Amino acid sequence: MKRRLLLIVNPAAGRGAYKKDFADALKVLDDGGCTPTVCFTAGTGDATRLAHSLGADFDLLACIGGDGTLSEVMAGLMQLQNPPPLGYIPMGTSNDVASTLDLPKNNPVAAARRILDGTPHPYDVGGFGERDFFAYIAAFGAFTEVSYATPQNQKKLLGHLAYVLQGAALLPRIEVYPTRVEYDGGVVEENLVYGSMSNSTSVAGIVRLPEEMVSLGDGLSELVLVKDPGNLMALSELADSVLSRRFDSDKLLILHTKKARFTFDRPVPWTRDGEAGGNHRQIELRNYEAPIRLIF
Repeated sequence: MKRRLLLIVNPAAGRGAYKKDFADALKVLDDGGCTPTVCFTAGTGDATRLAHSLGADFDLLACIGGDGTLSEVMAGLMQLQNPPPLGYIPMGTSNDVASTLDLPKNNPVAAARRILDGTPHPYDVGGFGERDFFAYIAAFGAFTEVSYATPQNQKKLLGHLAYVLQGAALLPRIEVYPTRVEYDGGVVEENLVYGSMSNSTSVAGIVRLPEEMVSLGDGLSELVLVKDPGNLMALSELADSVLSRRFDSDKLLILHTKKARFTFDRPVPWTRDGEAGGNHRQIELRNYEAPIRLIF
């Protein structure tokens, strides 16, 4: 008997490139023992609504889109008592989750085969405040606005280079945030230029954390804090070391925690999975241990 598969498609992701191989990907899924039901999103929040309202009626769920689409789908599944396994066909700009999982990017046919041949693995989901979630990262500070402030047409034309160029333009405006961070192992009070809580080895398709540092279903997230380096030259040197995967600077803290509460002296803008997450003077993040079974 064939498995019932709900396939949620974001037609705007990946420059609409999914269209080229969409029929072939559906045939792969059908030949592999699935009966796909296809739903298209039309705007923000649609993927969450579809996953929540329809997900329980299917044996398997998959989505075509970028990290933002995957994040929305996970948010919908988090509202189900027994969510079905989740497959991912990455068609976004940075595809951080795909990089972490070593999934085929912008190749619907190959990714569809991975859904059939892969194994559901326990995957932690981040909690952002009381009601919101994130699939792999919530962050504030230097460069975080790049992921949603870069014009969409630049993302389509330049891909990762757009992030880098936009980030370079923001350098003169990097702010310092007096911050108190309470986490499982203690408290940090520092002037920070960046902070994040994540469950990924890839950030913005550029920075890679060591694989041995990150476990996707252990109930712990990586807390990354960057202290004020004092000047732009020192910040540039720190950025170079991080891009080169050297993490031994005294200005950089990488911790493991289940919860983290950030308190600032003013409202600070955050991002969730590359999208705007609102301004917060205080926000609590947490790790929900393995509520999703992600196929890879």
